[in-house]
Amino acid sequence: METEKRRALISVDNKAGLIDFATGLVESGFEIFSTGKTKAVLDEAGLSVQAISELTGFPEILGGRVKTLHPTVHGGILARRDDPEHMATLKEHNIGPIDLVVSNLYPFSQTIAQPNVDLNTALESVDIGGPTLIRAAAKNFADVLVVVSPEDYGELLQMLKNYGGHVPLEYRQKLAAKAFQHVAYYDSLIAQYLRQPGEHFPNQFTLALDKVQDLRYGENPHQVAAFYGWKSGSEQRFTGLNKARQLQGKELSYNNILDADAALNAVRDFSAPTIAIIKHANPCGLATHSDLNVAYERALAGDPLSAYGGIVAVNRPVDGRLAQQIVTNFYEVIIAPEFTSEAEALFRKKKSLRLLVVGDLYAGMDQVAMTLEIRPVLGGFLAQTRDALPERDLRMDVMTSRQPTLEEVTNLRFAWHVVKHIKSNAIVLVKNHAIVGMGAGQPSRVDSVKIALAKAGVRGQGSVLAGDAYFPKVDGVETAAQGGVTAIIQPGGSISDTDVTEMANKYNLAMVFTGARHFKH
Repeated sequence: METEKRRALISVDNKAGLIDFATGLVESGFEIFSTGKTKAVLDEAGLSVQAISELTGFPEILGGRVKTLHPTVHGGILARRDDPEHMATLKEHNIGPIDLVVSNLYPFSQTIAQPNVDLNTALESVDIGGPTLIRAAAKNFADVLVVVSPEDYGELLQMLKNYGGHVPLEYRQKLAAKAFQHVAYYDSLIAQYLRQPGEHFPNQFTLALDKVQDLRYGENPHQVAAFYGWKSGSEQRFTGLNKARQLQGKELSYNNILDADAALNAVRDFSAPTIAIIKHANPCGLATHSDLNVAYERALAGDPLSAYGGIVAVNRPVDGRLAQQIVTNFYEVIIAPEFTSEAEALFRKKKSLRLLVVGDLYAGMDQVAMTLEIRPVLGGFLAQTRDALPERDLRMDVMTSRQPTLEEVTNLRFAWHVVKHIKSNAIVLVKNHAIVGMGAGQPSRVDSVKIALAKAGVRGQGSVLAGDAYFPKVDGVETAAQGGVTAIIQPGGSISDTDVTEMANKYNLAMVFTGARHFKH
């Protein structure tokens, strides 16, 4: 069936660029049909627009829940133009083909991000007609153009100008792929929201993520990369790098983002003023002190050589005094809730230094533990809940003859929080609530102990040690004792626990078991 004009159906929630786009469609010879608020906006702009009810012969009902769900609409979209039977059916029922569908969906993500939103309110933001329109048009992309994003309006108008109704199939297919992804993303948000608490691992699993930015390359220059982030639902409520605001410096790299994430997680684990210095995703320095300048000095002293070129994270605002200390060393990124104007002025002298403002680090912390960590493997992904044991659940069962002193207890607790941020096999030495030595990523636990002691040097005397997992042999404990360690915190659970405890007693060490481990592969 032929029509004098091509037909476009426009029904959008996001009305950015709508008037200019619709004007361009009219100039390209389109007859426009529209719904509700979309039609009202176009009418106000003086465009000639027909209501969808004029096409269907049926009014919108149920408060707008049913508008476009009608055979006249979907027949006009789904009919294959190269199928004589399809076209005969359209003619028989006096249905005109629809050549372009422009639709984007109710703002479900914004609705559920509001505090204390109830289920009924959320369900009213679930779009039904929009996804159906989009899927129908995308299925029949060879004959029907489908647009779900205002960012495509300009290019499509140019395509229509260049090619008329014969827009190349490759471009139609590109728009269709984007349309199916748009609906899949939307449905994923709804599924995530409706899952029961604790239902982390459904049999079928999709993720709803938004691109934050394209990256220059991945871990290495020959790898392409992009950064995707949660921007909806419960994930919207906690602070992450997807919400960070960059004040200055070069574009963040893939490796910068990995290290910055490690830094952010490390300092957020502490309520007291804390500074972490991260190198290759491990804290080479981390310290807590009521005076941030002292915390920085102690964090830097943890491993000044490795700190060079690292990333600094602070869980308090950075002022000029702290900035003056930091700028004397070379770092890639500084992350903090905020920077004073004096601090910003000092950092501006280092133009390539990246400054990231992340706001309230502790906002939505109750949601962080509920989100999943997802890692790729060949053929799929691994998913797990985060290592986020509450402080109140920390057990400290003394296994040795000697009880730890109060000072040792506070340092052991600190060390236990630190060690979970270090790659296994992880060993950390702590004194005065600061790292003095660290061993990470070694196949042998005793080698990690030796590296930590070597890094600490004389500062290892009188330090406490945290291990992310149990000691399988006595050698690690004996090496630590001979290096000056006075107390150890570890999970326990080895068949050698008795022998390990006897070795600790031999050197008059205090040793506590937590019953939980902190592996970080």
